[in-house]
Amino acid sequence: MRHGKKINHLGRTADHRRAMLANMAISLIMHKRITTTLAKAKALKKYVEPLITRSKDDSTNSRRVVFSYLQNKEALKELFGAVAQKVGDRPGGYTRIIKLGSRQGDAADIAFIELVDFDENMLKSPKAEKKTRRSRKSSAPKAEAPAAEAAPAAEEVKAEPAPAAEEAPKAEAPAAEEAKAE
Repeated sequence: MRHGKKINHLGRTADHRRAMLANMAISLIMHKRITTTLAKAKALKKYVEPLITRSKDDSTNSRRVVFSYLQNKEALKELFGAVAQKVGDRPGGYTRIIKLGSRQGDAADIAFIELVDFDENMLKSPKAEKKTRRSRKSSAPKAEAPAAEAAPAAEEVKAEPAPAAEEAPKAEAPAAEEAKAE
Protein backbone atom coordinates (compact mmCIF):
# COMPACT_ATOMS: atom_id res chain seq x y z
CA MET A 1 0.00 0.00 0.00
CA ARG A 2 1.07 3.59 -0.73
CA HIS A 3 -0.36 5.32 2.31
CA GLY A 4 1.35 8.63 3.03
CA LYS A 5 3.68 8.45 0.01
CA LYS A 6 3.01 11.67 -1.87
CA ILE A 7 5.90 11.82 -4.36
CA ASN A 8 5.30 10.50 -7.86
CA HIS A 9 8.45 8.61 -8.82
CA LEU A 10 7.57 8.80 -12.55
CA GLY A 11 9.17 5.40 -13.15
CA ARG A 12 12.69 6.75 -12.70
CA THR A 13 15.53 6.56 -10.25
CA ALA A 14 15.99 9.47 -7.85
CA ASP A 15 18.93 10.96 -9.77
CA HIS A 16 17.18 10.66 -13.12
CA ARG A 17 13.99 12.21 -11.72
CA ARG A 18 15.92 15.08 -10.11
CA ALA A 19 17.80 15.82 -13.35
CA MET A 20 14.61 15.61 -15.44
CA LEU A 21 12.70 17.98 -13.16
CA ALA A 22 15.61 20.44 -13.12
CA ASN A 23 15.77 20.43 -16.93
CA MET A 24 12.01 20.88 -17.19
CA ALA A 25 12.12 23.73 -14.65
CA ILE A 26 14.84 25.47 -16.67
CA SER A 27 12.77 25.10 -19.83
CA LEU A 28 9.66 26.43 -18.08
CA ILE A 29 11.51 29.46 -16.73
CA MET A 30 13.14 30.26 -20.07
CA HIS A 31 10.17 29.60 -22.38
CA LYS A 32 7.31 30.36 -19.93
CA ARG A 33 5.28 27.39 -21.26
CA ILE A 34 6.14 23.76 -22.00
CA THR A 35 4.12 20.76 -23.18
CA THR A 36 4.58 17.47 -21.35
CA THR A 37 2.60 14.62 -19.84
CA LEU A 38 0.12 15.39 -17.10
CA ALA A 39 2.04 13.40 -14.45
CA LYS A 40 5.29 15.23 -15.22
CA ALA A 41 3.50 18.59 -15.22
CA LYS A 42 2.06 17.93 -11.76
CA ALA A 43 5.48 16.85 -10.46
CA LEU A 44 7.09 19.91 -12.04
CA LYS A 45 4.55 22.21 -10.39
CA LYS A 46 5.57 20.93 -6.94
CA TYR A 47 9.24 21.32 -7.90
CA VAL A 48 9.22 24.82 -9.42
CA GLU A 49 6.73 26.76 -7.26
CA PRO A 50 9.00 26.81 -4.15
CA LEU A 51 11.85 28.02 -6.38
CA ILE A 52 9.71 30.89 -7.68
CA THR A 53 8.70 31.77 -4.12
CA ARG A 54 12.39 31.77 -3.17
CA SER A 55 13.18 34.11 -6.09
CA LYS A 56 11.01 36.88 -4.63
CA ASP A 57 13.75 37.52 -2.06
CA ASP A 58 16.78 38.46 -4.16
CA SER A 59 19.57 37.63 -1.73
CA THR A 60 22.81 35.74 -2.14
CA ASN A 61 21.50 32.83 -0.11
CA SER A 62 18.33 32.57 -2.18
CA ARG A 63 20.33 32.60 -5.40
CA ARG A 64 22.63 29.85 -4.11
CA VAL A 65 19.75 27.66 -2.98
CA VAL A 66 17.94 28.01 -6.32
CA PHE A 67 21.20 27.43 -8.24
CA SER A 68 21.69 24.17 -6.35
CA TYR A 69 18.42 22.99 -7.88
CA LEU A 70 18.72 24.44 -11.40
CA GLN A 71 22.46 24.55 -12.20
CA ASN A 72 21.89 27.08 -15.01
CA LYS A 73 23.03 30.70 -14.80
CA GLU A 74 20.78 31.99 -17.59
CA ALA A 75 17.69 30.46 -15.99
CA LEU A 76 18.75 31.93 -12.65
CA LYS A 77 19.03 35.42 -14.18
CA GLU A 78 15.62 35.06 -15.82
CA LEU A 79 14.03 33.74 -12.63
CA PHE A 80 15.40 36.44 -10.35
CA GLY A 81 14.86 39.13 -13.00
CA ALA A 82 11.70 39.09 -15.12
CA VAL A 83 9.85 36.27 -13.37
CA ALA A 84 10.39 37.57 -9.82
CA GLN A 85 9.35 41.05 -10.90
CA LYS A 86 6.03 39.83 -12.34
CA VAL A 87 5.12 37.51 -9.45
CA GLY A 88 6.26 39.86 -6.69
CA ASP A 89 2.77 40.56 -5.36
CA ARG A 90 1.25 37.12 -6.04
CA PRO A 91 0.95 34.98 -2.88
CA GLY A 92 1.31 31.66 -4.71
CA GLY A 93 -0.10 29.70 -7.63
CA TYR A 94 2.55 30.75 -10.14
CA THR A 95 1.86 27.97 -12.64
CA ARG A 96 -1.19 26.74 -14.51
CA ILE A 97 -1.71 23.25 -15.96
CA ILE A 98 -4.10 22.91 -18.91
CA LYS A 99 -4.96 19.45 -20.21
CA LEU A 100 -4.65 18.97 -23.98
CA GLY A 101 -5.97 15.42 -24.42
CA SER A 102 -4.13 12.19 -25.03
CA ARG A 103 -1.06 11.42 -27.12
CA GLN A 104 -1.58 9.43 -30.32
CA GLY A 105 1.14 6.84 -29.77
CA ASP A 106 0.67 5.66 -26.19
CA ALA A 107 -2.52 7.47 -25.10
CA ALA A 108 -0.66 9.36 -22.36
CA ASP A 109 -2.49 12.41 -21.02
CA ILE A 110 -0.80 15.53 -22.41
CA ALA A 111 -0.91 18.96 -20.80
CA PHE A 112 0.97 22.18 -20.94
CA ILE A 113 2.24 23.97 -17.89
CA GLU A 114 2.81 27.70 -18.01
CA LEU A 115 3.70 30.61 -15.78
CA VAL A 116 0.44 32.40 -15.01
CA ASP A 117 1.63 36.01 -15.29
CA PHE A 118 3.23 35.51 -18.70
CA ASP A 119 0.18 34.36 -20.66
CA GLU A 120 -1.00 37.40 -22.64
CA ASN A 121 -4.23 35.70 -23.75
CA MET A 122 -5.36 35.08 -20.18
CA LEU A 123 -4.26 38.52 -18.96
CA LYS A 124 -6.34 40.32 -21.59
CA SER A 125 -9.98 40.16 -20.62
CA PRO A 126 -12.22 41.33 -23.48
CA LYS A 127 -15.16 39.78 -21.65
CA ALA A 128 -14.69 42.27 -18.84
CA GLU A 129 -15.03 45.17 -21.29
CA LYS A 130 -18.23 43.71 -22.68
CA LYS A 131 -19.60 43.21 -19.18
CA THR A 132 -18.97 46.82 -18.24
CA ARG A 133 -20.60 48.01 -21.45
CA ARG A 134 -23.64 45.74 -20.93
CA SER A 135 -23.99 46.62 -17.28
CA ARG A 136 -23.80 50.29 -18.17
CA LYS A 137 -26.65 49.97 -20.68
CA SER A 138 -28.82 47.95 -18.33
CA SER A 139 -28.12 50.20 -15.35
CA ALA A 140 -28.86 53.44 -17.26
CA PRO A 141 -32.68 52.87 -17.49
CA LYS A 142 -32.79 51.69 -13.87
CA ALA A 143 -30.86 54.77 -12.76
CA GLU A 144 -33.12 57.13 -14.75
CA ALA A 145 -36.34 55.84 -13.14
CA PRO A 146 -35.32 56.68 -9.54
CA ALA A 147 -33.76 59.93 -10.74
CA ALA A 148 -37.10 61.03 -12.26
CA GLU A 149 -38.81 60.47 -8.93
CA ALA A 150 -36.05 62.11 -6.86
CA ALA A 151 -35.35 65.49 -8.45
CA PRO A 152 -35.29 67.20 -11.89
CA ALA A 153 -31.63 68.23 -11.39
CA ALA A 154 -30.62 64.59 -11.07
CA GLU A 155 -32.29 63.84 -14.43
CA GLU A 156 -29.99 66.29 -16.20
CA VAL A 157 -26.91 64.61 -14.69
CA LYS A 158 -28.17 61.11 -15.57
CA ALA A 159 -29.28 62.18 -19.07
CA GLU A 160 -25.70 62.88 -20.19
CA PRO A 161 -24.37 59.26 -19.86
CA ALA A 162 -27.39 57.80 -21.72
CA PRO A 163 -26.41 59.21 -25.18
CA ALA A 164 -22.85 57.97 -24.63
CA ALA A 165 -24.24 54.48 -24.06
CA GLU A 166 -26.18 54.71 -27.34
CA GLU A 167 -23.04 55.80 -29.20
CA ALA A 168 -21.05 52.79 -27.92
CA PRO A 169 -21.92 50.50 -30.88
CA LYS A 170 -20.97 53.28 -33.35
CA ALA A 171 -17.59 54.11 -31.84
CA GLU A 172 -16.36 51.56 -29.33
CA ALA A 173 -13.03 53.24 -28.56
CA PRO A 174 -14.45 56.55 -27.18
CA ALA A 175 -17.06 54.67 -25.14
CA ALA A 176 -14.35 52.44 -23.66
CA GLU A 177 -12.27 55.49 -22.76
CA GLU A 178 -15.27 57.12 -21.06
CA ALA A 179 -15.93 53.93 -19.10
CA LYS A 180 -12.31 53.85 -17.92
CA ALA A 181 -12.45 57.55 -16.97
CA GLU A 182 -15.55 57.03 -14.85
